[in-house]
Amino acid sequence: MTAQLTEPSRSAWQADPYSHALRAGQGPLFLRRHDGWLLPLEVERWCAGPDAADDTVLARCTGPVLDIGCGPGRLVAALAGLGHAALGVDVTPEAVALTVRAGGSALCRSVFEPLPREGGWGTVLLMDGNIGIGGDPGALLRRTAALAAPGGSLLVEVAAADVDERVEVYVEDGAGGRGASFWWARLGTRALCGEAKPAGWTPYDSWQAAGRHFVHLTR
Repeated sequence: MTAQLTEPSRSAWQADPYSHALRAGQGPLFLRRHDGWLLPLEVERWCAGPDAADDTVLARCTGPVLDIGCGPGRLVAALAGLGHAALGVDVTPEAVALTVRAGGSALCRSVFEPLPREGGWGTVLLMDGNIGIGGDPGALLRRTAALAAPGGSLLVEVAAADVDERVEVYVEDGAGGRGASFWWARLGTRALCGEAKPAGWTPYDSWQAAGRHFVHLTR
């Protein structure tokens, strides 16, 4: 099945468990599949400054940078500090507010809505599993190709496992709080590269840092 690409994820990520965790700067917070499978969400890492793995991503950013699903804005703020024109996009008002408070620029908007500088971003980021947004990686990759400048880059954080799945999930806090269901995807390196080429992206490089896995695609 294919997800609706904007409103379900918007309502889910604005739900209280996620916003509350961002305000608190900590979890526990999980994505739960309807069969009971849980994926822990690293709220504390997202709300902290960039770590050593993030630094490897920041070093590969060129030109103006668009961070899709920027969360509380650690990368947007760091990029601004490095002199990049950087913009975060997130559907959660709390995430946008935190990004601005950290010194970054951000819009409360879906990636599938009109955005500034379309076709002119030097680097587009999909970190922290955000290749999953909308549950349709092909559609998301085509959208990022339209956002990037010719010759631009897409830096994607992928799953460590060789996985390729589209699942219906919801956010929960482990104490009874839960958000609305939405579609999400999880891709490893091989699955991402398979989806990338038909969407207009060419695999350029991949690397690992601090147990996290990344792929660099070029437009």
